[in-house]
Amino acid sequence: MFKILLPAFLLLIFSGHVYAQKWTDAEFRKANTAANASYLSNEEKNIVMYMNLVRIDGEKFYYTFLEDYINNYNAKVRQYRNYNELRITRNNSYYISLLKHLRGIKNLQMFYPDDKLTSLSRNHAQDLNQNNLETHESSNGDKFSKRLSKYFPNKAMSENIDFGYSNSLDIVCHLLLDCGVPSLGHRFNLLDQKYKLNTVGVSIQPHPSYTWCAVIDFVAQPAFYSNNE
Repeated sequence: MFKILLPAFLLLIFSGHVYAQKWTDAEFRKANTAANASYLSNEEKNIVMYMNLVRIDGEKFYYTFLEDYINNYNAKVRQYRNYNELRITRNNSYYISLLKHLRGIKNLQMFYPDDKLTSLSRNHAQDLNQNNLETHESSNGDKFSKRLSKYFPNKAMSENIDFGYSNSLDIVCHLLLDCGVPSLGHRFNLLDQKYKLNTVGVSIQPHPSYTWCAVIDFVAQPAFYSNNE
């Protein structure tokens, strides 16, 4: 759950022809598992798509979308006096370690959205907004596992929360880099292979302290369930 106090900013929105030489239409179709999820906003759908693109080809994502994110982020923070502290350099330890983790990430199981899980994600994001919180625990003290287990009992599960961004690519790249989070827990959720996480709930909501917050919940479902969503 990595925080950032800077205002959210917009990146160049994906256009199919921009990366035509690097990403194929077939890869985008495969990644776009949330295309028909009417309960998600376009940005929420794109969060699922970008997470899946990482899992289709991690190294290619690193040299395309992540590079764009870093370039746009550095351009945005150049206006601040502490630019040298805020910018992401090519010798940043999190940037370097990410490439090591993304090499070999190829054609992993896709994430599929789920309406019930999204409802749980949305409820928690709204709770964070209404009570100005920045935690995985609900305002009533419930842990995220208790919230999710009500509808997904006896399943492997995890949760990512991102603060400060409303743009889908910003959110995914921010969580991938996981700067300032020694455990790299958000990154490892996105790259999960151990727990077979394959079902996601996504919600982007306003937040009084950070402008925006995004809650992404993950659950491991039987393969036949996710593949037929």
